[in-house]
Amino acid sequence: MVSATASRTPHWYGIPVRVALLTFLGTLLSFTVSLLLAIIGMLMVWKLQGTHPDMTIAYRRIALPTAMVGGGLAFLFSLYTEIRHYRQSKTLRAIERIS
Repeated sequence: MVSATASRTPHWYGIPVRVALLTFLGTLLSFTVSLLLAIIGMLMVWKLQGTHPDMTIAYRRIALPTAMVGGGLAFLFSLYTEIRHYRQSKTLRAIERIS
């Protein structure tokens, strides 16, 4: 009896799709978390200063650059992981055919 994962052959064209999806999710997650933390931090600072907050700073100066860095890191990490997984699957598939 052959398992479902062992019978699938790895395809290289699945790598860019998964990398793009993981990069998008990583960028979105880093943007939301950094924006939340920036808004909380700015509200605390402006509450102590007694002025009105300018939330465009949270978007433009904090969250967007952080999301760009997070997206770049997510891209590199997911690319490395997917290529490694593809090579391992291909090698295991070759070993499976030999035995």
